[in-house]
Amino acid sequence: MKKVLGWLLVFLLVFWIGTNPGPAAEVARSIGDGIGDIFSNIGTFFVELANGD
Repeated sequence: MKKVLGWLLVFLLVFWIGTNPGPAAEVARSIGDGIGDIFSNIGTFFVELANGD
């Protein structure tokens, strides 16, 4: 059952990207920006920790 749901999800994702490439690109860009912000904040945390500020 999990395998079927996984393939269905992949199919729907490909279909959505194929029919709406602009909004799909915007969603991917915002997800990437969010992940980048998370790693940037983690880096800032460790720099501040090392500096003792």
